[in-house]
Amino acid sequence: MAPVEQTQVLPGGVRAGYALGSLVTGAFGTVPGLLLLPYLTDTLGVAAGIAGLLVLAPKAWDVLINPVAGRISDRTRTSMGARRPFLLFGGLALAVLFAGIFAAPFDRNAAYAAVMFLLAATAFAFYQVPYVAMPAEMTDDYAERTRLMSWRVAILAVAILVSGALSPMVTKQFGGGIPGHRAMGVFVALLILVGTLGSFFGTRGAPVGKVLPSEPSFAAQLRVVRASRPFRLLLICFVVQAAGIATMLAGVSCFATQILESPDTGATLLFACFVGPALLVMPLWTRVGERVGKLKAYVLASVLFAAAAALLALAPFLPAAAVYVLTGLVGSGYAGQQVFGMAMLPDCIAFDAQRTGRRQAGVFTGLWTAGETFGMALGPGVFAVLLAVFGYVSSSSGEAAAQSGTAKLGVLIGFTLVPAVVVASALIGLRGYDLDERRLTEGVT
Repeated sequence: MAPVEQTQVLPGGVRAGYALGSLVTGAFGTVPGLLLLPYLTDTLGVAAGIAGLLVLAPKAWDVLINPVAGRISDRTRTSMGARRPFLLFGGLALAVLFAGIFAAPFDRNAAYAAVMFLLAATAFAFYQVPYVAMPAEMTDDYAERTRLMSWRVAILAVAILVSGALSPMVTKQFGGGIPGHRAMGVFVALLILVGTLGSFFGTRGAPVGKVLPSEPSFAAQLRVVRASRPFRLLLICFVVQAAGIATMLAGVSCFATQILESPDTGATLLFACFVGPALLVMPLWTRVGERVGKLKAYVLASVLFAAAAALLALAPFLPAAAVYVLTGLVGSGYAGQQVFGMAMLPDCIAFDAQRTGRRQAGVFTGLWTAGETFGMALGPGVFAVLLAVFGYVSSSSGEAAAQSGTAKLGVLIGFTLVPAVVVASALIGLRGYDLDERRLTEGVT
């Protein structure tokens, strides 16, 4: 089926097809942040500080590779469009490499896992960057971008729930330790495969937008991106918040085990409470955005996240039900942050196209995803440093070791107050962001 002409309102099938790609981004964005650090510390016996470096270093590579992937997709011309071939080949490679991260075939499995994580991050870059670039080229409508992102975030919520909640269960069901993690790696690889094929075939009829020339060199493209003030402000805020969110995600397993004293079901319930409400509040966030605008709605969502996360610091004194309710409020705020942050990104790209007459959505999204990936990778590193500072004891038995009161305090702070402060303080970076529907409609002034 040939791509249709670009329209203001997208068909439901195209929205659904595009949204299925969130199975890929959600699974890869969630599971390593959730399980890779405890896999290294509690199964492979790696010291917490070193484990944090092993988690951070491979994904830091994305700071370099993502903009390159964006430029390559900007300059690609095929019968399938500029972006879709990367969805297929990048996603297939990622599925295989993700299973390889937890395969543990050698004696030096920590180094092996780090290398496989590096390769998987590279494959992910060539999937994610073109995928995130597509909305800016699929519609010119300001409100339609929010609707498209609502579909995407709804599937993202499902992906986080399925991959984040079921992955620990699969690990335990297959005996924990290395065998359990191998089974979990295959399970998540299958989710990635479903998302890859769904997004590739589901966007066959997606509009591809106007084909504009690109800047003659990579350096010129980067200079244009740096000159885009709305994009720069939004990027800084989103990256800092990603680090705060990832710090909380990295602490789910430890928080469930050490604070809630529920090692078997606590992590699964926390994830269900974090993601489940997002499916319910998505229509509400869409209406809020239509009423107050994307920027104010983004700020409201961030404040909700930060306030609820801070209140979770009272978890040792609260009943479990109250902890799960607060976690649901955190997840509701997270859903709003994702919807409006990702809806504002294509606005920035479209504004730049008006301003320059150049086609460089891939470079914008390359820098965006590089920053987001680095922020998400930084979170586990921050949490690992907190564990080391507060004296967390590693284990090679497949089960968490008994921890001191000081170590448990580090887990509590890392899961609650640190993410709250980081997410709230990032809003300072949005001062001066003034890209709204009127400015986009009237053009560059």
